[in-house]
Amino acid sequence: MLNPRQRRLLDAVRQQLTVSVEELAQQLGVTPQTVRRDVKQMEEARLLARYHGGVGLPSSVENIDYSQRQVFNSEAKRRIAGAVAQQVPHGCSLLINIGTTTEEVARALGQHAGLHVVTNNLNVAAILADNPGCEVIVAGGVVRGRDRGIVGEATIDFIRQFKVDIGIIGISSIDEDGSLRDFDAREVRVAQAIIEQSREVWLVADQHKFGRKALVRLADLAQVDMLFTDAPPPPRFARVLRDAAVKVVVAA
Repeated sequence: MLNPRQRRLLDAVRQQLTVSVEELAQQLGVTPQTVRRDVKQMEEARLLARYHGGVGLPSSVENIDYSQRQVFNSEAKRRIAGAVAQQVPHGCSLLINIGTTTEEVARALGQHAGLHVVTNNLNVAAILADNPGCEVIVAGGVVRGRDRGIVGEATIDFIRQFKVDIGIIGISSIDEDGSLRDFDAREVRVAQAIIEQSREVWLVADQHKFGRKALVRLADLAQVDMLFTDAPPPPRFARVLRDAAVKVVVAA
């Protein structure tokens, strides 16, 4: 978990893209040694990267390891999941994709009755299989060993057989132009199919997804009905969210 100073540091780098240690120390009112210590910890978590002459964001072509994503900002993800569960009615149909936040949503749905869930996430399927009031349908395809996500053409064909009430998707990046982005093109294609086959689309994304860099475009905010997050979006996203007519739910 990041402390408040580290959160401010991360926000500063996201706004300025590349910034020197000395500038960060001045902005945060701490010593350069403190900044270097924080940056080292955040670099190990692959939230930041050190470059010659400064600090910047990590690669846009590779995501953080699944085991690290499981523990990073976990409390915020649980709050988001709880807010989603409050909005999901009993007796509805869902499509749920790959991601650690969507897995928390599955846990939060443990007491719901009459759910029909289609998923390409074996972790989601295993969690919801313990709920006797939930029917779980698992998509076929290629299983990724690193996170038990299922991807590929067979997965897309399977998902296109369904039309559900709500599609719940996680994402790696929300860009300032309103585009939603991720790292794996195969995963993105499955998520696009989920959006197409859902009457409503709910996006779950913690505050660190805003302004993060990722390689592959998935969709636009205009294709999302509700956004569940753990803190008010940065002011620079206000216009694009308003233009997209997305309902934003900030989990308490």
